[in-house]
Amino acid sequence: MEISKIPTPAYVIDEKKMKENLEILRDTADQAGCKILLAQKAFSGFCEYPLIARYLAGATASSLHEAKLGHEEMGKENHIFSCAYRPDEIREIAEICDHIVVNSYSQLEKYGETIASLHPAGHTGIGLRINPECSTQTDHAIYDPCAPGSRFGVTSERLKAAIRRKPKVWKYVEGIHFHTLCEQNSDDLETTLQAVEDKFGDILSQPQIRWLNMGGGHHITRPDYDRERLIRLVRHMKETYRVEVYLEPGEAIALNAGYLVTEVMDQVENGITTLILDASAACHMPDVIEMPYRPPLRDSGQPGEKEYTYRLSSCTCLSGDIIGDYSFDHEVQEGERLYFEDMAIYSMVKNNTFNGIGLPSIWAMDEHGDCRLIRSFGYEDFKNRLS
Repeated sequence: MEISKIPTPAYVIDEKKMKENLEILRDTADQAGCKILLAQKAFSGFCEYPLIARYLAGATASSLHEAKLGHEEMGKENHIFSCAYRPDEIREIAEICDHIVVNSYSQLEKYGETIASLHPAGHTGIGLRINPECSTQTDHAIYDPCAPGSRFGVTSERLKAAIRRKPKVWKYVEGIHFHTLCEQNSDDLETTLQAVEDKFGDILSQPQIRWLNMGGGHHITRPDYDRERLIRLVRHMKETYRVEVYLEPGEAIALNAGYLVTEVMDQVENGITTLILDASAACHMPDVIEMPYRPPLRDSGQPGEKEYTYRLSSCTCLSGDIIGDYSFDHEVQEGERLYFEDMAIYSMVKNNTFNGIGLPSIWAMDEHGDCRLIRSFGYEDFKNRLS
């Protein structure tokens, strides 16, 4: 079925574009000599995991449920990080995850022996998240893990004090993890690595440290991304500290590889013409409100750039459920379809049924433009999440 004929609202995964992204990622990993993992927090469309598994080393998770999904549907390396693990989940996590990254020395002390006992001799699988105290965020402060007072990772001062206080606990650690970026280029990674080496170089140099995970936020598949710099940085860390290097981008896998197709249901006049859509920012693309940002829309312009300007909103009761203001070359009519772009990431994984608004169906579009239905949702999906 053509994308212009599928029922709305609908998410459409562009498999041709995703494959292009994956080819870039595999080539980068090959040249750098590192392993790249899918961060499922950004994209968990497991219908595409067989495709992704042909190019990447595996997946990384932020919870038991994501870890189980990666284990069941990807079947390759399976990693996890969480600020804190539940006692009733840690054994299952350790059984299905190759790397378990803890966020604090107290979590290391609490679970180190349990996790290590469930991994092959000589490989605990345990990593510790560090905080290099190096902020490179400018536009996304809400996503800055190095912001003052951040709950993420252990600072150099606190880590070294903890090792002195309880040296026997440190023996469980075989990897170091940091994650400081969000939609950034490799120059910001270079800045971060300088801080990491300055503050944790002596830690990385210890023989027990086998791997370094440099987290996500690397916009590797963006056209202006400096991949040569990334390759150089990875090689430097590998050669200097004799470690395996991991990257775990989320957006880079499905960047510009999805659409949210919606239909205009009505128009409201009140100083500006608002188009009422069957899609919602609050329900179907929450990052529009949380970040906030204005999502790209096919064949549109900035307000006033084209002849007809409209505000795009939804059927929810939230006054602030506004997608943004856009201009068009023509008068938009009721029943017309609009195509929001770059909607594979942080959309399906974050959507909700506020107001009982239905979830968009999920489709996959092949390289010929043919769309196949992956899943549709109805009243029972809404009801079964409640009690």
